[in-house]
Amino acid sequence: MSLSASTQLHAARKLKLAQTHPLLTQLDSCKTMRELTQIHALIIKEDTFSPYQSSSATTKLISFAAISPNGSLHYAKSIFNHLQNADIFNCNTLIRGLSNSKTPIQALSLYQNMLQRGLSPNNFTYPFVIKACTVSSLTRYGTSVHAHVCKIGLDSDVYIQSSLIHMYTNGKDLAAAELVFAKCCDRDTVSWNSMIDGYVKYGEIELARNVFDRMCCRDVISWNTMINGYAILGNIEEAKKLFDAMPERSVVSWNSMLAGYGKCEDYEGAYRVFNEMPRRDVASWNAMIACYAQCGKSREALSLFDEMKALGVKATEATVVSLLSACAHLGALDQGSSLHKYIDEHKIEIGTITGTALVDMYARCGSLSLAWQVFCSMEDKDVFTWNTIIAGNAMHGYAKEAHELFKKMQESGIWPNDITFVALLSACSHAGMVEEGQRLLACMSSTYSIEPKVEHYGCVIDLLSRAGHLEEAMDLIEAMPMEPNSSAWGALLGGCRIHGNTEVGELVGKRLIGLQPEHSGRYVLLSNIYAAAKRWDDARKVRKKMKAKKVTKIPGITMIELKGTVHQFLSGDQSHPDSDLINEKLSEISARLKSALGYSPDTQQALYDIEEEEKEHAVSIHSEKLAIAFGLLTSDSFQLRVANLIAGDKFGCGGTVGQMSYSVRETGREIENSMFDALMETWSCKGNKLNYLAV
Repeated sequence: MSLSASTQLHAARKLKLAQTHPLLTQLDSCKTMRELTQIHALIIKEDTFSPYQSSSATTKLISFAAISPNGSLHYAKSIFNHLQNADIFNCNTLIRGLSNSKTPIQALSLYQNMLQRGLSPNNFTYPFVIKACTVSSLTRYGTSVHAHVCKIGLDSDVYIQSSLIHMYTNGKDLAAAELVFAKCCDRDTVSWNSMIDGYVKYGEIELARNVFDRMCCRDVISWNTMINGYAILGNIEEAKKLFDAMPERSVVSWNSMLAGYGKCEDYEGAYRVFNEMPRRDVASWNAMIACYAQCGKSREALSLFDEMKALGVKATEATVVSLLSACAHLGALDQGSSLHKYIDEHKIEIGTITGTALVDMYARCGSLSLAWQVFCSMEDKDVFTWNTIIAGNAMHGYAKEAHELFKKMQESGIWPNDITFVALLSACSHAGMVEEGQRLLACMSSTYSIEPKVEHYGCVIDLLSRAGHLEEAMDLIEAMPMEPNSSAWGALLGGCRIHGNTEVGELVGKRLIGLQPEHSGRYVLLSNIYAAAKRWDDARKVRKKMKAKKVTKIPGITMIELKGTVHQFLSGDQSHPDSDLINEKLSEISARLKSALGYSPDTQQALYDIEEEEKEHAVSIHSEKLAIAFGLLTSDSFQLRVANLIAGDKFGCGGTVGQMSYSVRETGREIENSMFDALMETWSCKGNKLNYLAV
């Protein structure tokens, strides 16, 4: 036997002997940090340990603390920092733990320290160093690591190559990723999957499919990545073809299909997949709940959450964010508050995303004070959080407060984005702040380097139209650097109705009908303008044209939450069991207002030359009024909260009564404006914000 072989055998025997100590055996079976610290204390007291045993104990201690799910990186670093000469194994172990932590950049600091000490990294070091570069978005530093890998001849290692491909695709450098992939001589499944994933991330689905088709041996990750790629793009047909062709499916495969149907807003297709799943994880429930919320099926989302809880599935941050959106959509404050309580009880972290969702829910459910409480309690606020609280103040009519928040946002170091200015301009519109709105539009590009979009111009056109500056609004439309959309023209049309400008209203209305021949609101608003001018024949012609094109008016839908239950009403709906009582209550309200204040409903929108009493009845059966009357009949609460889900027309109707707080939530900007416009007319004429005259 050679001297070298004899030395290695001797070392192996000593190592084996070192590992037979009872305390080392206990370290192998250790499951918690409490056990680890107790064993560590005994090891420190043990004075019979050999150097080999001490080294083995140190390695085991660092390994458990650094990479075990129940470990403690702080403890691992404490042990490591007390080592006089840390070996490569301990360095690699700690780098691995740090690369998977919330502070991966510390792994790079340790790597740099290794180089400075002259300790040579090996093929086990670099995959985790490169991973740390990836998750820290430090591709430039990763490029220098890549250069060092090539210099020491480790660039052919398949694990390092896969890590590099992932890093470059994550850093938006597909060319570099392709170069690494092309140089791979012995590609494993991870390399192929990394390249497919890179293409999918940047929407290069055909290139991803090309790599997928070239694979000799695909695993479930290969299939899932491709299915997810098609699903992200909304190509559910191709996703389903691959899904059906899969040799085996994981829960991730099913979840990808769920997400795909959600992307296509096909909640029925998503629910079919959900029902067929042999096994569900929390991500499955989250995907289905999110799909319902995105498709406006808020009640179904909340119902599914009840089922989820009954089965003992614990919600995550993703779950509650979707559910808060559903509560906001329904204006369901009680359910939203209960969800907030659930978040606290189950110790779901209220980070920036969840906190912002809570602020949005409370603001849209009519409780700006609770929205403000959540906002103030948040440690970290991003631009979306500030935008949400600014928009909340704007929708409640607090324009001055919205602009003060805008100043505080900048003072806190948060730079505004285009959504910030939509909220601010909307606040100006509802408050009639013409000069401030025009100033904001002008300073967007000059001060903040944000080019105004069609939405910003639409807000200012809305502002000018409300204020009666119809010529200026028309000039702004003509000066827009992009093609005006229907919302911009619609705002001008609404202004024409408010200020009785039939001439301009007729031109704009006809143009809008040409742009959106299937939009019922355009016909209705133009016919209302004709009716207000008593041009009954023209009003009838518009209605006939609408009927000839088979365009039907979508009725307004209003929901009211009473004792945690949401009740829904449609405009003109007389199907409720208590319809007679509701109508009596509406008549009583109207009579009181007429008697006390001389108030009468705005009947200018009634389309035909019928008696005034009949017009008043037609106006009185709007969904908002039905919901409020029902609330006054069945609730003792001082405050009623109703939510409009669909508005038929922009600048629809004024005259809703009762002391209440409105909460509005809808999916599209135009619908949202329609809601607030219809309500703000009533608020502004009485000089109030959300508090109506007592009945």
